[in-house]
Amino acid sequence: MDQTRPSRRTALYPPTEPTDKGTLALDSLHRLYYEVSGHADGTPVVFLHGGPGAGCHPHHRRYFDPRHYRVVLYDQRGAGKSAPVGELRDNTTAHLVDDLERLRAHLGIERWVLFGGSWGSALALAYAQAHRDRCLALILRGIFLARREEVDWFLYGMGRFFPEAQRRLVEFLPDDERGDLLAAYHRRLTSDDPDVHMPAARVWAGYEGVCSTLRHEVKESAEPQTGGSGGKGAFTLARIEAHYFINDMFLEDAQLLKNAGALKGLPAVIVQGRYDMVCPIRSADALVRAWPGTPGENGLDYQIIPDAGHAASEPGTRAALIAATEKFKALGKKG
Repeated sequence: MDQTRPSRRTALYPPTEPTDKGTLALDSLHRLYYEVSGHADGTPVVFLHGGPGAGCHPHHRRYFDPRHYRVVLYDQRGAGKSAPVGELRDNTTAHLVDDLERLRAHLGIERWVLFGGSWGSALALAYAQAHRDRCLALILRGIFLARREEVDWFLYGMGRFFPEAQRRLVEFLPDDERGDLLAAYHRRLTSDDPDVHMPAARVWAGYEGVCSTLRHEVKESAEPQTGGSGGKGAFTLARIEAHYFINDMFLEDAQLLKNAGALKGLPAVIVQGRYDMVCPIRSADALVRAWPGTPGENGLDYQIIPDAGHAASEPGTRAALIAATEKFKALGKKG
């Protein structure tokens, strides 16, 4: 574990445009949007967005050197440009893991690096535990292990540090519905009436966004990690998150920790903000302790960023993530 290591680079790579994009039919209902950029023969890496429901955005390509990586961005079921927007039917963790494997095969990728933060870290772990032989390495940020205690923290615990934000979340609801925030928001967010679900979505997404960043002066703190506070991004984020939360993330409690043995020997970097309030460091610590092998000799590099919260855009976190992509850029590269 290294809390002080400087990065050689603190800025994101320059903007790039996709060299390929498309839609993959998953079943009779769902269509998955994906795009590819960077070097055609570079190390394959897939970006797993948060939420679930936040979707990918162009600046996500910029964590990877386009001269060395073949970068895959995609929107998970119901999110971003995938269709139908906000669809909850056949939308579970098992479906998302299978979607990743189908996308890998569709793109002709043998093995790839998985880069995921927040919910994306949980999805990366679930995929790696199911398809260890398809993974080159993991780069994980803001660890979320999809446990009930973490969902409860999100709804109630963050209010200890952001009482104003949680008060807005609670006071949006009538008095008689405030005893079960998740059930009350889930009812609204799954309504077909935009006059019902959109106000709830804006409040939910705004709550998450306010609590995500420690250093609020960072201009890039507006990155759509939480889907934004209004519009389509807020709708998909809030609706799909509530769907997963109320169904215990479609995982057994602590499943990702219990199955950590499957990760033995897999190179990984874990980047965790010390003051991450959305996904507190307790979960990252639990994952590191459960990681198989001897610390320092098991391929795991755990970095605690002492002046960061949850957002990937905070300077220390961003630098550590870019250093991680530099570390793995020669893995799986052709030629």
